[in-house]
Amino acid sequence: MSESITRLEFLKKAAAITGAVIAGPALSGTVSSLISLYPPPKTLSRLPGETNPLLREALWWESACAGVQCTLCPFRCFLPEGMRGLCNVRVNNSGRLMTLVYAQPVAVHVDPIEKKPVYHLYPGSRAFSISTVGCNLRCAFCQNWEISQSLPEQAEGKPMSPEEVVRGAVLTRSASIAYTYGEPTVFYEYMLDTMKLAKRQNIRNVVISAGYINEKPLRGLAPFIDVMKVDLKGFNEKFYRRVVKGELRFVLNTLVLLAKLGILTEVVNLVVPTLNDHPDEIRKMCQWIRRELGPDTPVFFSRFTPQYQLSNLPPTLPETLRRAREIGMEEGLHYVYSGNNPGDPGENTYCPTCHKPLIERYGYAVIANRLKPGGYCPYDNTKIPGIWR
Repeated sequence: MSESITRLEFLKKAAAITGAVIAGPALSGTVSSLISLYPPPKTLSRLPGETNPLLREALWWESACAGVQCTLCPFRCFLPEGMRGLCNVRVNNSGRLMTLVYAQPVAVHVDPIEKKPVYHLYPGSRAFSISTVGCNLRCAFCQNWEISQSLPEQAEGKPMSPEEVVRGAVLTRSASIAYTYGEPTVFYEYMLDTMKLAKRQNIRNVVISAGYINEKPLRGLAPFIDVMKVDLKGFNEKFYRRVVKGELRFVLNTLVLLAKLGILTEVVNLVVPTLNDHPDEIRKMCQWIRRELGPDTPVFFSRFTPQYQLSNLPPTLPETLRRAREIGMEEGLHYVYSGNNPGDPGENTYCPTCHKPLIERYGYAVIANRLKPGGYCPYDNTKIPGIWR
């Protein structure tokens, strides 16, 4: 006869298993072994422990019945003891939400600002770029999936404090620090501390994000953000839920809030064949951007190359990008760009009044910059929105 258990014990076990499915990988071997989808961590070297000097309590959470609730992003993960959020990098440790990636970058590079892509901040300048592992979305076409979908204990990196990041930006003569590659929302605390130090050194802060963040945390970052580049991955809820594993409405809320806060925002749409490339959908997106964010919002239509779980799809055709850009201009957007397609005229910045090229680019290189000081067109004195030398 099998061993009997009480109803209370059964409910406790059921709750533990349910929490594992909803919240992500467990730190407890007992729970994680029951959920094959989320294997247990390979090592505990960077996980919670009193001797870990890089362990930090996370911001944006609250106590909940038998656990904690993260309030950083729209998922609002409820986490019983030892459980991680969907981002894989925030964990309930003894009733406190902890971040596992503070000062733990796995990618540190000096990039052209155009690579982000960001076109209306210091063209031709360098961006000191950092990322930890982790993301709160699961895009099937992720271009940086090795970073975004990894666990902290699987990553190979070298600890780098906020002070060291800013020092690196100064030494490499970088005009900005870009929080990029993965999703910076999930290393919020590390980003925020670095931003504050960067401001004191007159270094710009550039956030490259999917925009999946709650209002209060975003307002907490806002005083330190100079530019936010948001990936608007499509313009229908079915696509977001099926391919991105999120909800479009929350990204739109972020974009509207950025506009209200007056933060320079650039929008990127990765055009994926058969999934989000229908002209009608692109037109609706451009209409929404013009209406809610304004016609001066820079918008990029970038070329998809087969990646991650969508390696079966073909690259985006250049003519598809050109048509998307045409639609944006037809709908009254002043700064519409083509991305990941070197040599396309859509890489350039044109004056919306006289239509002459003001900044000419080839790939990540700036070939010519004709803007007058302060960001004015030299031909008709139209003010071009942005942060210029």
